[in-house]
Amino acid sequence: MKKHDEIVNPWKILSSKPGYDNPWISVTEHKVITPGGEPGIYGVVHFKNYAIAVLPIDDKGFTYLVGQYRFATQEYSWEVPEGGGKMDQSPLESAQRELKEETGLEAEQWSMIHELHLSNSATDERGFVFVAKKLKQGKSSPEDTEDLKVEKIPFDELYQRVMRGEYRDALTVIAVLKAKALMDNGAL
Repeated sequence: MKKHDEIVNPWKILSSKPGYDNPWISVTEHKVITPGGEPGIYGVVHFKNYAIAVLPIDDKGFTYLVGQYRFATQEYSWEVPEGGGKMDQSPLESAQRELKEETGLEAEQWSMIHELHLSNSATDERGFVFVAKKLKQGKSSPEDTEDLKVEKIPFDELYQRVMRGEYRDALTVIAVLKAKALMDNGAL
């Protein structure tokens, strides 16, 4: 088996053309030769922000979820506080802003527990998951595109809900499962 640094890209790009662009994403269509040697096309969505997720946990073991209607899925979704992080800002700064903006919470202790690619078959979106502790309540200031509700629940209850499949938001599921594994190992 080859080591990760020995793997060579089997795709050959013949040409690329922009297909769409807005302040948040761009789409590029590539004419390619596939790994099987056949001609084809491949569309890639480029994200102009990082995906940021914050799992806030207070001193009593409670966490905070944010509920909002998601336009893309046409569904209401309960999630950990999350949003877009600017590329010219550190992921931590973006996480701190998102937590305060959506819940009014500020945290003294921050841990990045996971970096990931979201939907890497068609996008280059990178995500960062943080746990925030030693919380202090302040005033929230959601963006004008957000109509948010905040729910405070015990972390253990959130974990059970995730295990029952009650949440579909990938960042929320990853944050909860990774945090639980770290807690169980004494690392968080």
